[in-house]
Amino acid sequence: MRTICISFMFMIFFPFLLIAQKSKEATLLPKENVLLCKDTVPSILYQRYFGKLDSLNNDTVPMRDIILDPDYYRLFIPLVYYNSPIKQVSKTNWKFQYPANTLSEINSEYLGVDTRKFNKTRRTNETVNRILIKLYVIRPDLVVTTEDRMMNLRSYREEKMKVTPKISVTQLFKPEGVKEDVGEAKFLVRKPNFWYTGGEGSLQMTQNYISDNWYKGGESNHALLSNLRLFANYNDKENLQFENIFEMKLGFNTVSPKLDTIRTYRTNTDVFRLSSKLGLQAFSTWYYTLSGEFNTQLFHNYKANANDVVSALMSPGNLALSVGMDYKLRRNTINLSVIVSPFSYNCRWVTNSKVDETKFGLKQGKHSLENFGSKVQATLSWKIVSTVTLDSRFYYFTDYDKVEAELENTLNLVLNRYFSTKLFVHYRFDDGIKRKEDNSYLQVKEFLSFGMNYKW
Repeated sequence: MRTICISFMFMIFFPFLLIAQKSKEATLLPKENVLLCKDTVPSILYQRYFGKLDSLNNDTVPMRDIILDPDYYRLFIPLVYYNSPIKQVSKTNWKFQYPANTLSEINSEYLGVDTRKFNKTRRTNETVNRILIKLYVIRPDLVVTTEDRMMNLRSYREEKMKVTPKISVTQLFKPEGVKEDVGEAKFLVRKPNFWYTGGEGSLQMTQNYISDNWYKGGESNHALLSNLRLFANYNDKENLQFENIFEMKLGFNTVSPKLDTIRTYRTNTDVFRLSSKLGLQAFSTWYYTLSGEFNTQLFHNYKANANDVVSALMSPGNLALSVGMDYKLRRNTINLSVIVSPFSYNCRWVTNSKVDETKFGLKQGKHSLENFGSKVQATLSWKIVSTVTLDSRFYYFTDYDKVEAELENTLNLVLNRYFSTKLFVHYRFDDGIKRKEDNSYLQVKEFLSFGMNYKW
């Protein structure tokens, strides 16, 4: 009977023991092979403190919420020598009282409010100060700086963060104060450049096409004219001027086989000219002037249907030297120069034996001709409008036996900086050469062209 009762009780309590054992295992917390029971002091400490720190080192465990407490920041930054720990150690809290207070300090637990919640920062700082004092004594080598040095540091680019105060409108009209001590002035000496250089160039062309069966007849032709002009002028802005001009013109045109069976093109313009002028101011716009000019051509020129050379390089070649007065007028749109030379020397050469020298005023068999006389030369540059300019050159020389005169006019119609249309008209008078029958001494050449133009 006793055995039956024990067996019956074992059958009743055994399932409860298994359930209790499983429940106990479920509530155990492992920590380095140590089991902590739930709701005990060790388990609560682990949950609130150590468990949160362990979660930072274990990637398999979700990170727990850790409340940040800034009161302990001085323990986690590079060690600094603070003043507060020294003051705390050196502070004396004892005060003399009479009569002596025999009542013990009232414990906060007897008060209605827990004051520890209101002085937590102070108590924490005192604790941190005690720890820092020990560090200063044990490991002074860990100190990297001091509190005084840190307080003297300035924030990064603090001057850029300053707020400019607003200025009232009335202060803007106040006269500025005069600075008495302005220092010494620094002199910058620059050597003036009295030379002025520049130039211009153009390439003009014309074209005319007429079919062979044109009812009125005619001949097709092409023409090309190039011009280059360079100058280098000196002006000291006082009384001395020196002007130098280099000019070259080359023109070619096609020739019909009916007019010339030997050549398909001929030169119609060939000028190579150098001129210089030295002036010393006499008064106002008049200058004492010494001028010189040399001109010739570069290519051979032939008669039609023949190999007879009409003109060539240095055939002729002309040199003119003169002394006189130069009148200059410079306005906004006009640049005029007129040279009057009562004393002038001219020399002409014909060095090519194939050229007929008599056509240039020389005697038969002579290669040079010298003349003394007077000369008048004028140049004009007139900007009529912004797109139309007129350049003229007038030359007159006489030895009181014959007269040689030239007038060149160039009308330039500018389309833009690079394209223009030019009308060139050249008149020449020379009564010292042989005159053809039924012709006067006046010679005329005209050229109308369109092309590129550039000035610098």
